[in-house]
Parts: sequence; C-alpha cells; structure tokens
Amino acid sequence: MHQVKSNKNIQIAFFINLSFTIIELFGGLYVNSMAIISDSLHDLGDSFSLGLAWYFQKLSNRKADHIFTFGYHRFSVLGALFNALILLIGSGFIIYNSIFRIMDPEVSNPNGMLVLSILGIAINFAGAYILSKESSLNEKVIRLHLLEDVLGWVAVLIVSIVLLFQPWYILDPILSLGITIYILVNVFKNLKETVNVFLQTTPGDVDIKEIESKILELEHVDSTHHIHSWSLDGDHHVLTAHIRLKSINDLSMLNQVKHELNQLLEPYKFVHTTIQTDFAQENCPMDTNNHKQECLH
Repeated sequence: MHQVKSNKNIQIAFFINLSFTIIELFGGLYVNSMAIISDSLHDLGDSFSLGLAWYFQKLSNRKADHIFTFGYHRFSVLGALFNALILLIGSGFIIYNSIFRIMDPEVSNPNGMLVLSILGIAINFAGAYILSKESSLNEKVIRLHLLEDVLGWVAVLIVSIVLLFQPWYILDPILSLGITIYILVNVFKNLKETVNVFLQTTPGDVDIKEIESKILELEHVDSTHHIHSWSLDGDHHVLTAHIRLKSINDLSMLNQVKHELNQLLEPYKFVHTTIQTDFAQENCPMDTNNHKQECLH
C-alpha cells in the first residue's frame, strides 16, 4: 500500500514540475531572462528525475528473473547517467549565452520575472511538500532538489525586485551563470557516483578491510580471499567472499560459523551476500595466497 501511495505522490510531483518547466521555459523567453531559462533547464532535469523515479518505482516492483537475476535496480543508474548528460549539454548552452549577455546585457522584463519567481517558489514548495512524508532515498533526493529550486527562485525574486528600481540588467546573466555553475557542480558530483557504480567500485559506506578484519576474528576462520563488494544502484549493495575454515569437526560447527557470519554482516544491510567456505584441506583455485594466478569472480 505504501509503494502505491509513494508512486502516486511521485507521479503528482512529476506532472506539477513538468507543467511548470514548460511555463518557465516559454516565460523566460518572453521576459528575456537567462536566469529563468537556466533554471528551466534545472527544472527539466528534475522533471526527468521525477519521471525516471516514477517509472523505476513501478519497475522495481518486478521480481528478479533469468535475465536480470539481481532485479531491476540498476536501471536507475542508467537513468541517472542520461539525466547528467542532458544537464551537461544544456548547461553548456546556458553558459555560452550567459557570457555573451554579461558582455552585452539585454533588457529583461522585471515584472514578468517577479510573477514567474513567485509561481516558481509556490510550485516547487508544493512538490516538496507532497513528498515530505515519504522516506525512500529517491524521494528524499527529489525533495532536496525541489527545495533547492525554491532557493533558486528566491534569488530570481530578489533580482527582479532590484530591476524594478535599478536597470542593472547584467544581474540576470550573472545569476544565470551562478545557477548553472551550481547545477554543474552537483551534476559532476552525481556523475562521479554514477560512474563508480558502473565500474563496480566498493561503495563509499562499505569498509572492506573492516569486514575482513571482523571475519578473521571468528574462532574457526583461518583466512579470507576474494572479498568483493559493489553496488547495484548506489543504495543496494552486494558482497561476495571466500573464507578458509579451520578446526571444523562436524556439521554443527560449520552451521555455527555460518550463523556467526550472518550476524556479523547483518548491520551492513547487504541485499545479497554469497559466502563460499573452504575447509583447511581444500585447494581453492581462487585463493591467491596459494596460487600465482587470480581467477575472475
């Protein structure tokens, strides 16, 4: 029931944000404000994120199958990559035009900017409020984006008020440049995280050395090898490991070790773990301590 409600809230926020993005783009062109046009780019990215979140929220309900054996979480990473590319291309266009506007400022319509900024504050705040009671990471990130948009529109509001009294039209492209640079900083930050997921780097909140150290503290563990951790989508992490045992005399002792391993790994909230246990007399071809050649996992 929560998933249905959550999905409905994202759907509502998506249509609100997309509708306003269209109004904002044409409104920015009408009042000749690069600041508003650049913010419409940001809102387009948010709309894209909302649309993907809505789609992937539905897609994530699908169970793993023989094609996607880990489930469908990783599609959200692909969506994040598309979103970053759209924002990078659009930001380049905005920066190019803003620089020319700074060198040769054009007259903007402060009254239109004022109306659009008030509308922008109201729309984005409403979207954030709709998602305020949801707790998934997707929804938290989107809510933060919408609240950031509110702050951006407050800046546009201030500039429009200044322009009502002083013809400092250069403020508009300067603000546009500031908004776009802020967007790019966040784009590169998110792009770095996205690329790390694609490259299957160890998640930032997983300390492999700490996990290995704790495993080695277990009474019947002799050594470990091929411990790997990666993330499916930045939120759902996976762990695999080979563990060489010692002093195992019967099945009950083996079951005890497995129980201890499960308890040890539980706080890390891995969505999937694969632990291979080897007895002391076994020769594991993937144990690099005994073999020069390392096999792929």
